[in-house]
Amino acid sequence: MAPVLKLDRIRLTFGGTPLLDGADLSVEPGERIALVGRNGSGKSTLLKIAAGLAEAQDGDVFRQPGTMVSYLAQDPDFSAFATVADAAADGLHHLDDENRALALLDTLGLSRDNSPKTLSGGEARRLALVRALAPDPDVLLLDEPTNHLDLPTIEWLEGEVQRSRAALITISHDRRFLENVSRKVVWLERGQTRVMNKGFAHFEEWRDVVFEEEEREAHKLARKIVSEEHWVRYGVTARRKRNMRRMGELQAMRKDLAERRRPEGTVSLAASDAAQSGKLVIEATQAEKSFGGRAIVKPFSARVLRGDRIGIAGANGAGKTTLLKLLTGELAPDAGHVRLGVNLTIGTLDQNRARLDPARTLADFLTDGRGESLVINGEQRHVTAYMKDFLFRPEQARTPISVLSGGEKARLLLARTLAQPCNLLVLDEPTNDLDLETLDLLEDFVAAFDGTVILVSHDRDFLDRTVTALIHAEGDGRFTPYAGGFADMVAQRKAAEKTADKSEVKQPKAAKPGADAPSAVPKTATQKLSYKQKFALETLPKEIAALDAEIAALEAKLADPAFYGRDPAGFSKASGRLDAARTAKSAKEDEWLELEMLRETLEG
Repeated sequence: MAPVLKLDRIRLTFGGTPLLDGADLSVEPGERIALVGRNGSGKSTLLKIAAGLAEAQDGDVFRQPGTMVSYLAQDPDFSAFATVADAAADGLHHLDDENRALALLDTLGLSRDNSPKTLSGGEARRLALVRALAPDPDVLLLDEPTNHLDLPTIEWLEGEVQRSRAALITISHDRRFLENVSRKVVWLERGQTRVMNKGFAHFEEWRDVVFEEEEREAHKLARKIVSEEHWVRYGVTARRKRNMRRMGELQAMRKDLAERRRPEGTVSLAASDAAQSGKLVIEATQAEKSFGGRAIVKPFSARVLRGDRIGIAGANGAGKTTLLKLLTGELAPDAGHVRLGVNLTIGTLDQNRARLDPARTLADFLTDGRGESLVINGEQRHVTAYMKDFLFRPEQARTPISVLSGGEKARLLLARTLAQPCNLLVLDEPTNDLDLETLDLLEDFVAAFDGTVILVSHDRDFLDRTVTALIHAEGDGRFTPYAGGFADMVAQRKAAEKTADKSEVKQPKAAKPGADAPSAVPKTATQKLSYKQKFALETLPKEIAALDAEIAALEAKLADPAFYGRDPAGFSKASGRLDAARTAKSAKEDEWLELEMLRETLEG
């Protein structure tokens, strides 16, 4: 089948290493292509060239005559339009398109007469989708379409894309979205493209195989160079002409190895350590919050313990950020109470990038204007060395934030957040604009973080890989906790719906005349602490204090540098006892906390 859009040998450089160095892209009718690659690899630039919004320095671009291409920009600009309806109609060709645009606006809950300047990030993204989808294009180019979208809208978009006749090329960090909509992957790496004729679900395994093959080829080339150098030094002298040829081949191999463009480095994520928080991190009891008479959070109770990974998900406008601010003490509840644990140090990554002053330089932002260095885990590091951990080049230290790409801004915020010591990490939409490799590392970081994490995200795959419990916004101010990640929540909701359906089918037996009617609320026996539990509550603090004293004495004893040389067996025995005492103390603290929580619950 003939392609409707084809890019051949596209080259583009802005000085230095080429951004695009012979990249190809071929699109047949109805194809579903995921365009993937690292941040800064040139994906958005290649998509703009395909859309006719940018020009390559070299190469050919072919579009079938009459082919309509629709493009969704990563950061659309609607400042030139008076109303939402005007922006949605921009670029339409037929009356039918206009009617479809208005219908899509209504479907996505956008008011036609509002000014685009008043739209939130999610609303602006929905408006951009309307403008891209309304013309019913032949080729649909989507650059990060799920950014700022809530889960219901992402699922709606997946359905629209799957029903559309258009060929699709999409760039996205949302793995689940790519898995659901793609049937082909184009990988842009080091300026060139590779093609896999399978959906994104198979991409990462294929990518790793490619990297392994490249490493093997590089190793073979290096060994061949060593062999040739040995021949040059010690081989039997042959005819001069043959010697010159082999010397030329050797120089060519050296050049090939030196100029080989290796895969880009990976981000190094490590948070600055803070002192350990208490076992209880947050306790909310019937906490409520309203604005303008509207209940944003209805009575909500939850406990967050040290080491928990809590996700918050749901539709935009359902109150997720308000709940997050209640739990972290940024907002006071109107009713009920929220208690924060002891020794909490909170690090926050906010989704709106409010802390990014476009005029500041990267170095000034990371050090907060305090010179050329910062302290990470007690170690003083130069700002350019720390920047390298997040894939920023040393020469970018004096670059203003305004020129950074969306992915680079996301990495910069991560770098600033993780530089601050914290034991409670609060991440509000952390996945926006991050490439897949950085997402992998962020997932590993969250899993290994020696503290507590609360995150808000619409990325289903990220939630499944990181959280141990999920709080879902049901709408109308109600929030429901579920064990596990997003997929676990879906399964639990389906199971609950099946149970509810079965209970509706079963008709209650008629009560016998004179019998008491069954109560709508099951009766529960009055509960109280047992004698054993009361005794433990009274004695555990004394036992914990005794263990504290023993631990301090053992630590002082083991700190003597001459102890091991004087008594190796005694040193080993003391070390073992210290570990046992610490374990016993932690267990007794957990037991006391659970009993104290139970006592508070029973006493109201």
